[in-house]
Amino acid sequence: MAATPALSALEKAGVAHTVHRYVHDPRNESYGDEAVAALQTSIGVSPEQVLKTLVVEVGSSLVVAVVPVPRKLSLKAVAAAASSVVPIAGKAHMAPEKAVTRATGYVFGGVSPIGQRTTLPTVVDSSALVWPRICCSAGRRGLEVELAPADLVAVTHAVVADIAV
Repeated sequence: MAATPALSALEKAGVAHTVHRYVHDPRNESYGDEAVAALQTSIGVSPEQVLKTLVVEVGSSLVVAVVPVPRKLSLKAVAAAASSVVPIAGKAHMAPEKAVTRATGYVFGGVSPIGQRTTLPTVVDSSALVWPRICCSAGRRGLEVELAPADLVAVTHAVVADIAV
């Protein structure tokens, strides 16, 4: 299988990682829950170790928010955290699917915080840092990458903040 931009970016940066594949059910639109179930079965991770990638609009800018699958994103908290990386901050709201795909190069359910078409400002929830390893999308539905949270923060140049509730 050809590498995704996310995996290519990790290789180029020399980041140690492990790729996990699972069979994605195209009828399943709960992509994060599907990944959690597959990874719990195959490698025994906690649901909190599996992160979802959400894209929000803050003012006129797109911002990536990375939070544990079982938790919800606080739009107010991500807007506050993004104010340190986005020149004009404002209220945050979820970005439209077409804008997400256009900016990241990834489809919903396969958006990775790594290797995006346009490098977007990124905020990673601080809870990710308590784990020695976390998993996030590798850029395709059914494909996850396991890596150290510090490496995710470094490779995405992310801000770390409390953005999940």
